[in-house]
Amino acid sequence: MQTSIEVEYWVVDESGELTEPGPLVDVSDNVEEEFVGPLFELKTPPCETMAELKREFVGELANVLAEADRCGKGLVPLGTPINCGPIDQHPGERSHIQECVLGENFGYAKYCAGTHVHVEKRNVVDQLNVLIALDPALALCNSSPYFEGRPIASSARAYVYRRKCYEQFPKHGQLWEYADNVGQWNRRLERRYEEFKDAAVTEGIDEERVDERFTPDDVVWTPVRLRQEFPTVEWRSPDATVPSEILRLVADLEAVMERLHHTNVSVAGENGAVTEDGIALPEFDAVCGLADEAIIDGLASQNVRNYLDRMGFSVADYEPITDRIAGREHVGPTDACELRRTYADLLARDVDALLQTADA
Repeated sequence: MQTSIEVEYWVVDESGELTEPGPLVDVSDNVEEEFVGPLFELKTPPCETMAELKREFVGELANVLAEADRCGKGLVPLGTPINCGPIDQHPGERSHIQECVLGENFGYAKYCAGTHVHVEKRNVVDQLNVLIALDPALALCNSSPYFEGRPIASSARAYVYRRKCYEQFPKHGQLWEYADNVGQWNRRLERRYEEFKDAAVTEGIDEERVDERFTPDDVVWTPVRLRQEFPTVEWRSPDATVPSEILRLVADLEAVMERLHHTNVSVAGENGAVTEDGIALPEFDAVCGLADEAIIDGLASQNVRNYLDRMGFSVADYEPITDRIAGREHVGPTDACELRRTYADLLARDVDALLQTADA
């Protein structure tokens, strides 16, 4: 089963201040600017094995870090920048339309850096439903509890993205219910597209402009998406974090996703478990409750830990960055710069360790 990774990292200068990627986006075709200035995205090609995925991911990062070192920049593996001044977005018609529809709440998205995992489409309905049920696994990689310097949740990024950015349009940015079939999922997309278009027209934007920039496939930013372009099923829930933790998460996730092709998937009760007899998913309301705990409390929630253990994740192996930097009532801009610089250095050491493991 082919799998690929997309991860967004903040770019900082030698003092920890946010800065533009500059020449970093020229390192390869798999690196590109994001819609805001100090953020960039690194993508891997689809890979057949975890060994291949690790080689591609770490190799790309090593090349970017080499260029970053030459120009005095660093990559920061945090879900939010912790505390900083205003972040500007690159001009573009698509972002402009989103801002018109979502209003001021769209601004929250400018402070979010995440990890997206793409898995090859096979048993699509089971894949969608299992990824929905695994949404609480985001807790394994929570990497910043701070937004504008204040602690708000174990994953501040997931909190502001879901509860603030899409507060007025929850079906465009929050978890969807399980699907019975692909047609039902596509009908949901069509409805979301029409809702978005109607809202844009209400804000004075011509339908033609919306049609030119959006399709039903890319008009939602939900944690789980069915992508026609790639074609993949995409999981967008985790924060950005160090590559070793991302690879650990993808390996655990892929094991469950591979298993579903050879067993029965069912929805029953509130507990959920992956066993020799099949994959039992909790009722959707139970998943939502666990996802909320994963966002607010992270791995401090014993309910979340127990659930992820039952679903096949090696919970004890993870060390979320959030747990290391939490505990302050407020982080000022100067301390935020120091934290960003510290974790940029940690990312570089993490890549070095992964390269040494590969060489060995």
